[in-house]
Amino acid sequence: MPRIVVDVMPKPEILDPQGKAIAASLPRLGFTSFHAARQGKRFELSVDGEVTEEILEQARDAAATVLSNPVIEDVVAITVVDDAAAAE
Repeated sequence: MPRIVVDVMPKPEILDPQGKAIAASLPRLGFTSFHAARQGKRFELSVDGEVTEEILEQARDAAATVLSNPVIEDVVAITVVDDAAAAE
């Protein structure tokens, strides 16, 4: 069954306290190669049957109006994952 994955991130100008907390904890845990982190959201929308352009357009509309807050967030990626193809 295919899935549409929607990734949402805070706009660059928006403060990200969760990302700052993650970035501060990484060096204490031994991960010293990273100097910043940002926290985002991931949504997985399962689809029965084939993902058509119409279904992708519905996913784009949902991402812009329901899954993200366009005032403070950007939809950064919408991808189709076909579990059957990934298993081969």
